[in-house]
Parts: sequence; structure tokens; C-alpha cells
Amino acid sequence: MQLIVTAGADEHINCPVRARVGVRDLGYGEKSLICEDGSRIPCQLFSEAGEDYVAWIESRLRPGETKTYRLETVAAGVGNAVEIEDIGDGKLEVRIGGKLLTRYHYGEQWPRPFLYPFIGPGGVAVTRHFPMRDDVEGEKLDHPHHRSIWVAYGEVNGTDNWSEGEGHAFIRHRKFEEVTGGPVFGRIRSVNSWVSAEGAKQMEDVREFTFYNCESERLMDVDVRFVATDGDVLLSDTKEGGVLSVRVATTMDGERGGLIVNSRGGSTESQTWGKPAEWVDYSGPVGDKTMGIAIMDSPASFRYPSRWHVRDYGLFTANPFALKYYEPDTGINGDHTIPNGQQIEFKYRVYVHEGGADQAEVAKHYADFVSPPEVRVEVG
Repeated sequence: MQLIVTAGADEHINCPVRARVGVRDLGYGEKSLICEDGSRIPCQLFSEAGEDYVAWIESRLRPGETKTYRLETVAAGVGNAVEIEDIGDGKLEVRIGGKLLTRYHYGEQWPRPFLYPFIGPGGVAVTRHFPMRDDVEGEKLDHPHHRSIWVAYGEVNGTDNWSEGEGHAFIRHRKFEEVTGGPVFGRIRSVNSWVSAEGAKQMEDVREFTFYNCESERLMDVDVRFVATDGDVLLSDTKEGGVLSVRVATTMDGERGGLIVNSRGGSTESQTWGKPAEWVDYSGPVGDKTMGIAIMDSPASFRYPSRWHVRDYGLFTANPFALKYYEPDTGINGDHTIPNGQQIEFKYRVYVHEGGADQAEVAKHYADFVSPPEVRVEVG
């Protein structure tokens, strides 16, 4: 089997690539791609929605360049560079190259699941520690429901599944559909029930985190589906919520020298809050480095491009529903009802990097996300 990979007008560096192979019985897991010069790079065969795919990281592909690989079922010898282990107490630990990336906290001791900590390149933590820790000097101790990286929303059939105030709702882990490590990526896919304070189920979400084996940056794809499993679901217009939310490290806050920028030239909270954008980047100092987090929205997402509830005090979230808050003088309303048995989907890429948005070439990485190289598969 040959894979012919072609770049368009953009250069691709450390870009995740995947292709449907359409051939069964090759076996899943680590395999090899043999380059034209005879060198070998790791790839990963996996199944998704009943189809077989191969994935790898394209280290560099210049504009218009074409590469040809031969797929071999012999392992490249990398092993599970991305490891995911259940370490007990309702936590999965994700490691890349043996080093901690994050932990997925799903136990019922928490109101809802979250990722914490999140370690960027160079071993730097880029999300706030509070409320999981309260001993970090200089860290803000506000909004205890802002737990590092999480999914939540404030008005779901009238229930508050955002705050942790009196009478708040819960998101309860039900099961894992996939927990997979590999040479190219690791993946967590879970099913969760959204329930009121009294235990009445409102809906389900299916969330998927894909962590890529990259050295100079951290890439994570996030897919979230809201599923109306127990009747119609009304998602009411409120700014108190986000489909994918991040609380950045306090030293990165816009109030402390950090900078928010978006894909449409906006900068600072005043030009980015509530605005539609294909991506938003939040960068600032952490120790002796400048670190950044970009969230990129996919054209496949509901209400693409998202609007962003992003604040100088450190909150960073994709919220496409809060239209009456974003534009109170227009009379628009962001309510949406998911009919019973149906769903809506959101797809994001999280890019954690050193430097600001320009230095880290966030726009180029967004092109990798939405317009990856084309792959043609030839079976001999």
C-alpha cells in the first residue's frame, strides 16, 4: 500500500495526518511508513465509525510538495509514545514520552470532569492550579468552578451546570468507550450524564480527547457531542458556560501582562469578547517563558465560527450561545433546542506553545487543522 501525500498552498510542520485505508485485517496499533529515502517513521492504524484509518505526524511538508510512503505492518519501534493509564481515585493519567501531559479527573468527588494539570512544552503548567491546589503563591482564588480545562454550561433545561453554587447540577461519568495509547496519538472517549441537583437526567455528552505525540508543542483535539437522550434539551442564552473552557495560569492573565488575540485581528478582551473568530489565542508569562494556548474551531462545529467568552482575568471559553449578552442592543437570542433523539457537535483543536500567537504561527497551525495535506491511497 502506498500513501501519496500532497500539500496545498500552505506549509505543514508537525501536522497530524490521517487517511482511510479501506483494507481490513492489517491489525491495529503501531506500524511503519517507509519514506522514499528508505527511512522509517511511526504510524498508527485504528478503527473509527467502522472504518480503518492510518495516522502519523508529518514533520514538514512544503507548499505544493508531494511525498510517497509505503505502509508496512512492522512496528516502527516507538511503542506507546502517548500513554494513558488509570491511576485510581477516578483519574486517567496521560503521558507523552514518559512525561506528564495531563490527568482526566472523572470521579464523583467532583461536580463534573476536567483535565488538570495541563503541561505545555518545556514542562510548564499553562492552566491555573486553584481550586485543586490553594498553595500557589500569587494565584487568584476566584471562580472555584473554573477547573483547568472542562466542559460545562449554565442553563440546560433550566438547570445550572456551570457554577458550584447552591442547587447546581452535575455531569456524571458513565463509561469510557475508548482509552487508547499509541505511537502517534492517545485517545479518551467517554459518555457522561448531565443531571439536576435532584438527579433528573437532562442529556448526555460524548466527549473525545485526542493527544498527539509532538515534542515542540502540545496538540489536543476535542470533540464534544450534546445528545438529547431524555426528551428535548433547551440550551438557553447565557454567558455562564462554555462548550470547551480553559482557566489560564494566573500569570498569563490579560490583567497581568498577558494578551488575547483572535483570527480576525482583534486583541485584548475589549476586541475579542463575544466576537466570532475561527481561533483565539491567550498568551502570557509563566516563569521565565512566554506561553500560549490557542483554541481553534472547526467548520464542522455547531454555529461555526464560535463566539468567545474570553476575559482578561483568565477565563477562556468557546460559547456560541450567549448572543443576547454579546450584542444586547440587537434583540438577538442564542437559545437552541436539541429535539429528543438528536444531537449537536463541536470540534476544536487546542494548541499549547511557547511565545505569542505570531511567534508560534497559530494561523499556520489553524490551516493544518482545517486544511491538512491531501492523501491518496493506492493498493497494489
